[in-house]
Amino acid sequence: MNALLLAILTYAGFIIAYKTYGKFLGDKLFELSGSAVTPANEINDGIDYVPTKKRILFGHHFTSIAGTGPIVGPAIGVIWGWLPAVIWVFVGSIFMGAVHDFGALVISSRKKGKSLGDVTKDIVSPTSRNLFLIIIFFLLLIVIAIFAMIIGKLFIMYPASIFPVWMEIPIALALGYLVYKKGKNINLLSIVAIILMYFTIWIGATYLNDIHIPELFGMQEIIVWVVVLMIYAFIASILPVQKLLQPRDYINSHELIVAMGLLILGLIFVHPTIVAPAVRLGIKDAPPMLPFLFITIACGAISGFHSLVSSGTSSKQLANERDAKHIGYGGMLMEGALAILVILACTAGLGDTAAWTSRYVDWSSASGLGAKLSAFIDGGANFISGLGISLGFAKTLLAVFVVSFAATTLDTATRIQRYVVSEIAEGMKIKPLTTKNGSTLFAVITAILLAMAKPGGAGAMILWPLFGASNQLLAGLALMIITVYLAKKGKRISYTLIPMIFMMIMTGWGMIHNIIGYASKADYLLLIIGIIIMVLELWMIFEAYRVIKKAKKKTV
Repeated sequence: MNALLLAILTYAGFIIAYKTYGKFLGDKLFELSGSAVTPANEINDGIDYVPTKKRILFGHHFTSIAGTGPIVGPAIGVIWGWLPAVIWVFVGSIFMGAVHDFGALVISSRKKGKSLGDVTKDIVSPTSRNLFLIIIFFLLLIVIAIFAMIIGKLFIMYPASIFPVWMEIPIALALGYLVYKKGKNINLLSIVAIILMYFTIWIGATYLNDIHIPELFGMQEIIVWVVVLMIYAFIASILPVQKLLQPRDYINSHELIVAMGLLILGLIFVHPTIVAPAVRLGIKDAPPMLPFLFITIACGAISGFHSLVSSGTSSKQLANERDAKHIGYGGMLMEGALAILVILACTAGLGDTAAWTSRYVDWSSASGLGAKLSAFIDGGANFISGLGISLGFAKTLLAVFVVSFAATTLDTATRIQRYVVSEIAEGMKIKPLTTKNGSTLFAVITAILLAMAKPGGAGAMILWPLFGASNQLLAGLALMIITVYLAKKGKRISYTLIPMIFMMIMTGWGMIHNIIGYASKADYLLLIIGIIIMVLELWMIFEAYRVIKKAKKKTV
């Protein structure tokens, strides 16, 4: 199969889906209104609630939901062959992931920008709110700890990326100041900012490609990076969104355009053939493709974490309700497009069949986070080098791209965790944790403690086996809340009910498979937590079923 042809077909499908299904959902199902007062306009506190231009908010939303998710998941998932991965990304993003993100954004916007966990109280029941917030806290705890470790690892693997990644912060601060305080032209400043970013990448690749920070107080380099990144996450997540978060994510969105443009141009010039098998079964030590394909490839198809971004930060910056289609539905399709590029980079960019097989010989070689990020960076760099760009610069460019997105997810997750901790603390009447600084400090400290629970800052890896299934169960629960919302409005619920049932079955199946495995290995920590998550999920499903049944009786 020619990689370029596959990219053309899938991208054309995404555009058609946005123009047709996305329009239908916005106009008929959610009935978006340009006259509706959004929380950003109603509250507008200058910190979290800030009315934001559509294209700037798109940059924040997309870079926050993406991170390394649409890179790691597809890069691992292709071990079962390129065809299942492509089909799941294409179909999943159009009919499940984009609907999920879109719905969460609309509902949160209509509930004063509350997180989906808090919204559950009004839509389902107070009990469901507490259950949902506990699940969300657990997932965000893992995300914050694991992303800090991933970024630290990438800094060590690709030291040329360190200088440009950190230089993006002053560039973003300057951009935010000039746009919001001085009213300067954002189009011109965006061009200047992206030129400066690529100039720093050139400096990093040429002169600063062997940076390593020394051990500090006996801590390994990776541990030092984790601590530094947590400090950064604390500061970034309490700053007003328009100072750092929005402008940095806007720059990152332009990085995406440039990186994807270069990758696509590389595809056009190189037009490689996919060397991986279409379907591959019987892989050593690998879990069964069903249901684990749908758990391994989350971002790029559907991911529960996206509902937290939609209802956590994006809904608080939505200036016009009609922008929700572009942000929620369009943002997910853009992530699907990125996931397709990752699949092609990992199946057509690594060389011949022997080179691909050596990276995917068994499950252990395919499932390592660092190894799969490098598979995308190396494969993508081979595409870009076909344009006459040096391989070293191409690798640095893609490494900066990956780290920048991961950093966005890190501080967005920390900001969302701040909201979650504050909402839980309000219910439990723990006043110190309801404040901005107190809740953020708690979010950061708990993540550091988890990271330090294992040597090398890899403490989050203890719970990582639970993350995939838990994250996808969260997607199912988010779709359940959207379904209940639509049922109460008297709307047709099949558009969210079918994806909800599919996700519940597949990820519940995967969780049970994992629980049996934990029991056989006597891994009691993961066994107990896994059972607790399953019980919480079943409890929430029962609560939702009761509410939907009641709503249906009223409409009959």
